[in-house]
Amino acid sequence: MSEQVFTVDALKRILLEGAGADESVDLDGDVLDTSFEDLGYESLALLETGGRIEREYGISLPDDVFGEHPTPRALVAAINALLQDAVAA
Repeated sequence: MSEQVFTVDALKRILLEGAGADESVDLDGDVLDTSFEDLGYESLALLETGGRIEREYGISLPDDVFGEHPTPRALVAAINALLQDAVAA
């Protein structure tokens, strides 16, 4: 199995494809440490985002992944840890 890396750019793409973006939010700006809630993403949008990540990367996300990792930086790190664990298994 080849090692995959989940990037901030991949997260931004998936967020935009699945839920769009609030017109007042510039995802190309400095948003790494901004909560998803402050970026305008509510639970339904995050569920869609999580499902898209699972399908695209072939992993299963914990139910509380967005609660435990409420910013793009934290989520990207968590997903990369899951991907690394999947390769090691």
